[in-house]
Amino acid sequence: MGILYDDVVLIRPSEREGDPNVITVNCPDKTGLGCDLCRIILFFGLSIVRGDVSTDGKWCYIVFWVVGKSTTRWSLLKKRLVEVCPSCSSASGISFFRPDPQPPKPPDVFLLKFCCYDRRGLLHDVTGVLCELELTIKKVKVSTTPDGKVMDLFFITDTRELLHTKKRQEDTCSRLKDVLGDVILTCDIAMAGPEITACSQTSSFLPSAITEDTFSLEMPNKLPSGIVTSDSVSVTMDNSLSPAHTLVQIVCKDHKGLLYDIMRTLKDYNIQISYGRFSIKERGNCEIDLFIVQADGKKIVDPSKQNAVSSRLRMELFRPLRVAVVARGPDMELLVANPVELSGKGRPLVFYDMTLALKMLNTCIFLAEIGRHIIGDREWEVYRVLLDEGDGLSVPRDKIAEGVWKMLMGWE
Repeated sequence: MGILYDDVVLIRPSEREGDPNVITVNCPDKTGLGCDLCRIILFFGLSIVRGDVSTDGKWCYIVFWVVGKSTTRWSLLKKRLVEVCPSCSSASGISFFRPDPQPPKPPDVFLLKFCCYDRRGLLHDVTGVLCELELTIKKVKVSTTPDGKVMDLFFITDTRELLHTKKRQEDTCSRLKDVLGDVILTCDIAMAGPEITACSQTSSFLPSAITEDTFSLEMPNKLPSGIVTSDSVSVTMDNSLSPAHTLVQIVCKDHKGLLYDIMRTLKDYNIQISYGRFSIKERGNCEIDLFIVQADGKKIVDPSKQNAVSSRLRMELFRPLRVAVVARGPDMELLVANPVELSGKGRPLVFYDMTLALKMLNTCIFLAEIGRHIIGDREWEVYRVLLDEGDGLSVPRDKIAEGVWKMLMGWE
């Protein structure tokens, strides 16, 4: 019997309050599928507490045990998970993989422009609305005028591909007005043409101290003061336990998006997971066993490649994002950066989490930008926030870096 479309992804609710929900994925396999699924689960604000992956190279069976908020839209989550699974058909009772005839075209980019009176936590509230509506922020330019008004320019794409319609635009502006209340003055959404996009380019300049230290791919001797990482990250590779696979064993402390960070790293190396098991033990310690093969279906025997993969995994788990607070002239600037997958996709909810951290720290935002930079051999998504000091920055620099880091890592 073939696998019916509705059975590609199954979500079983928890039987008792506090127990995890179970997500089952049963579909044709592809390299990087686990990464795509984990990114969506992370976007919906869920944490994976346990996982099992099994594939024969053609068909895969994946189970995630997840916990999250009571407001999770499970039916929408299922729809998004199904969309990233390879196409399958049950014609004649046989399921088979049907490759996409051509890569999908890039989504249309729209400019959301609105003016409002400034208030503490404004940018986080706007970001929350856009996430709720499945609008992805590609770039943002936010500036505050001397008279206390804010001009926000958000370059966004629509997961639902409906933002070209008048109804979707009106619903978005209406939702923003509901959340922001009387502070909002104007709201407008339009297709962003190339001339508008060109004028919106973020500054290509990054402080040398940031590019030299923050984006280093070497394990640092120390991190910025206040930033705490896992006590240790252990990554070992073994070819003796399986005749056909390389075993990767990882032991580390849990953090938000941990499984996504592992999966995106392996995806960038074009490595296939044949079998894997992930679980969280006592005190938030994680143990991950992965049986992997290269794109040619063979185990990794080259010592230099083994070292490259294990070193990159160790680095990505030790410091999956970069956080720094630096001087920008007389002002202070918060910089957060995360590596972009080779597919061009970035980590979800970074801007949401960092603005939430600043809101909780009672710190205002004067100027904000999101841009992408090629540094070394990698592309980075860089978030730059100029902090509004007012009569003087009331929160020390180290406390800001620590608060943002812990929020991003899920350790708040």
